[in-house]
Amino acid sequence: MSARTLLPPRRLVRSLAGQLFVVQVVIVAAVVAGGAVLAYLFTADRTEDAARRQVTAVARAVAASPSVRAAVAGPDPTAVLQPYAEQVRIGTGISFVTVMDTAGIRWTHPLPEQIGRPFLGHIDRALAGETRSETYTGTLGPSVRVVTPVLDERRRVVALVSAGITVQSISAQLRGPLLALVGVAAGALAVGGIGTYLANSRLRRHTHGMGPAELGHLHEYHQATLHAVREGLVLLDRDHRVVLCNDAARELLGLEGAVEGRPVADLGLPQALLAAVSGAGPVRDEVHLTAERVVVLNTSTIGTGLGRVLTLRDHTELQALSGELDSVRGFTEALGAQAHEAANRLHAVVSLVELGRHREAVEFATAELALAQRLTDRVVAAVGEPVLAALLLGKAAQAAERGVELTLTPDSSIDDGVLPPGLSARDLITVLGNLIDNAVDAAIAGAAGNPEPPEVTVTARIDGGHLLLRVADTGAGIEPGAVDDVFRRGWSTKQDGRGHGLGLALVAQAVRRNGGSVEVGRERGAVLTVRLPLARPARRASGSADGHRSPAVAP
Repeated sequence: MSARTLLPPRRLVRSLAGQLFVVQVVIVAAVVAGGAVLAYLFTADRTEDAARRQVTAVARAVAASPSVRAAVAGPDPTAVLQPYAEQVRIGTGISFVTVMDTAGIRWTHPLPEQIGRPFLGHIDRALAGETRSETYTGTLGPSVRVVTPVLDERRRVVALVSAGITVQSISAQLRGPLLALVGVAAGALAVGGIGTYLANSRLRRHTHGMGPAELGHLHEYHQATLHAVREGLVLLDRDHRVVLCNDAARELLGLEGAVEGRPVADLGLPQALLAAVSGAGPVRDEVHLTAERVVVLNTSTIGTGLGRVLTLRDHTELQALSGELDSVRGFTEALGAQAHEAANRLHAVVSLVELGRHREAVEFATAELALAQRLTDRVVAAVGEPVLAALLLGKAAQAAERGVELTLTPDSSIDDGVLPPGLSARDLITVLGNLIDNAVDAAIAGAAGNPEPPEVTVTARIDGGHLLLRVADTGAGIEPGAVDDVFRRGWSTKQDGRGHGLGLALVAQAVRRNGGSVEVGRERGAVLTVRLPLARPARRASGSADGHRSPAVAP
């Protein structure tokens, strides 16, 4: 299902990429147009300044010429000055060079018919001996002009010289740069438009053509979904940093504070879980233990190596129920075997009666009953707690069916009502049940080549404000080098490949959850001792990487 199908029907609205494209094109066009106008104004101003400097230089050069001074004092200035002025005008490329008397009557002009007529412009400052520049409309149209005095040897003003360039000529000089500027602006606009189009095409692909409102709704749906699902969800980037972690994942992994942006290795996860998360291959329904929970992990790769998606399901309750179901199944199998054995014994008693051996029949029946009753009486007398008593009786029957003798030590004693309400029956079953199961397996494995029968000894008593559970077996024991790994998920002594290595890991998790401790020792075989406080201590903020206290080797 695509992201668009999650959104409500909408009227036709331009996509976010389309809106950004329009805005960017308008901005680029405005910037280019503004730059072109500023460049034109700057160029026009520079061109006018250059023209003003040029005509000033020409006018001053003409006024300082000795031939001009001599001609203005002669009888016919026009005859001498007109050819000279035209030569200067053509040679310098300006529009006009006009020489006039102090009354402003022209002696020279590009248009001969204008000779003898008054000069159009201001000459007052030039008559005062200054050089004046202005833009004025004369016979040739608007022009930038300069009027400067002609001085004799006594520094008197004897004539005036005006040189100018028409505005039309200046505009003609700007036409070339203006066309180049328009071309550059058009090119810049085209390049900017193409770049904007390409960038927005890529944005359109990434946003799937959705508009801002759709993207906002999609983000809200995304956030609501992440916080509503009960499965834990964690997203990692290609550097194994947390990109996203929803509420369920925080609860399952026991994370606090901000985790986004942190490396997954810094989250304090169990080593086995961290190895599975950091591995290259996908993980499918792999069971892991955290500090207080059993979780099922699945991982997959995002795209072509962009990162990884982790999903976590809470398996704690299911794992506990599964353990209880295994116990019930074991009890059922033991009861079935005992029923079969009882039927055989009943047949023997019936046969003895039929043979007239009544005394032997009574002795055989009472002997079997006394053996079973002694164990029941021993457990019931020592353990008043019904959950522990039922578990011990069931495990004893299971062990007997497998050829292992399970005995309760004489110092075992637990009165009913001693255990606190905070110590749940489920945790007791998890701890003692898994310890006994592991001990029975170890005793059976160690019986090969051993003349002594396999045996498991259980101690359950109150010891100084703690519930002490001690299970010893006659197996091969635990090697000193393996002590640190005993309570890690996946550790197992079974050689048939059917063990998942969860039993002792669950024991350590339950012990830590209840603020207790567990020790590993060695006598005839392995000895595991658990101490659970009767008064629940304050919850510890952190534990070891695998969710249990580091086991200590008993002396």
